[in-house]
Amino acid sequence: MRNILYKEMKLSASVLSWLFIAFGLMFFIPNYPVLCGVFFVTLGIFQSFQNARETNDIVFSALLPVAKRDVVKGKYLFCCFIEMCGFLVMTAASVIRMTLLKDSPVYLGNTLMAANPFALGMALLIFGLFNLIFAGGFFKTAYKFAKPFVTYIIVCFAVIGVAESLHFFPGLEKLNAVGTDEHALQLSLLAAGAVLYVLLTLLSCRRSCARFEKIDL
Repeated sequence: MRNILYKEMKLSASVLSWLFIAFGLMFFIPNYPVLCGVFFVTLGIFQSFQNARETNDIVFSALLPVAKRDVVKGKYLFCCFIEMCGFLVMTAASVIRMTLLKDSPVYLGNTLMAANPFALGMALLIFGLFNLIFAGGFFKTAYKFAKPFVTYIIVCFAVIGVAESLHFFPGLEKLNAVGTDEHALQLSLLAAGAVLYVLLTLLSCRRSCARFEKIDL
């Protein structure tokens, strides 16, 4: 699997996949829906899928002396690698906002979602939905990706809208805690997001492996 992942990173990946990791820094932007940064990271991954399709990368990979399932797993490993790189950038930005910049007036007056563990948990949920909806949808045919990506966009921004709205409801103000306040609740929500990410990704990968085995390339 290491070799197939290396192939994905060196041959199949679009340069935009690497550049768009930097959109994780959007977690620094005050009074802005920071989860949009998650969408842009996935948009970079989408560019790699588009590049792979136009260069017949799937057919090339299937001709290599590896199992067809490993071709699918290689794509998922690449998705997870880019997502985790973006997540690390978001985590670093969140930690800085919660510690060094917690008393900054520009963040104290923030009316939209704060960069905190809850936001990071939602980021992981969106990454998991990308793997489930887009990557899983792509491997229904190993060629068509427009419909699954449009579906993902709709779901992604619906989730962002809900996440941005929750802390305005009575009793849910703690979801938008600034600094290290409510850290127990926040960390539990982050853990829940991590669990959902793993489950959604594994479910999607398993289904995609089964579907790809049946596709006549």
